Amino acid sequence: MPKSKMVLLVNIPSMNDLPASERWLLKEHAQETVSWIGPWLDEYVSYRIVPPPWDMFDAAMGFGYYNWRVTNHVYNDIPPPPMKMWTNLAPVPHPVRPQARSLDQIYDNKVNGRREAPHMHVLCYVPLEPTQDFVGRELKAADKTILRWISVFKYPEGVPVEEGERWYLDVHSREVMRQQGLTRFYSFRTIDFPGHSPYPWHRVSEMWYENFDGWKKSVVDSPPAYTPPPWASHDTYPYLKPYVDFASAFILERPTNDFLRDYMGYFVHV
Repeated sequence: MPKSKMVLLVNIPSMNDLPASERWLLKEHAQETVSWIGPWLDEYVSYRIVPPPWDMFDAAMGFGYYNWRVTNHVYNDIPPPPMKMWTNLAPVPHPVRPQARSLDQIYDNKVNGRREAPHMHVLCYVPLEPTQDFVGRELKAADKTILRWISVFKYPEGVPVEEGERWYLDVHSREVMRQQGLTRFYSFRTIDFPGHSPYPWHRVSEMWYENFDGWKKSVVDSPPAYTPPPWASHDTYPYLKPYVDFASAFILERPTNDFLRDYMGYFVHV
């Protein structure tokens, strides 16, 4: 089996839950995950999501901003299904435990002015290498500073995937490439993982900017003219409902944690 990657975005209901969430991940969950599926993992890294500046926070919320972690698994083979794995792990503590809500409720909370996104997670499987590499493949690591904007989206219910793909590849991606501050842009078509339940998300894309000012100029203040699809479920770019059909997160270039190589135990420093 070719190598594949899991992309996981996790949001917590409030930054008040951050201490409990971080303790659970670093003290319990990461090492239990390694003990259970370590032989199938070539890489297990996690990034603390970077919060946008306060004056950009509402704009980020409009793009389904997630606030806690982006985690990647790189597999060398097919691991046990998640539900079988999770039965061998410690229970998820209350602050991290998903809450049962409909997607419509989540969207209503957003548009009614809630400043913190409700708890959700997004789980996708993608090939190890991007399906499409649009901009910046010649970029070297030291050329520019890097703020990575990861977006995950699905075409609305009832839209054939191939129709959505024609819009994304033939129309939208070409318009995105005209963003003034964009330095890197590539995308993955999601895959169904053998033995795992299919997940509804269709694409994982990354756009890089030098900093949040570059993102704001490119995405919020002076974006190129976009062509909406006929099936748009939202009035403005990216034409998909935040937290329903579209989610995103900001991370830096280096993982915060490399759980296979850098684990140092869980110590409380006083």
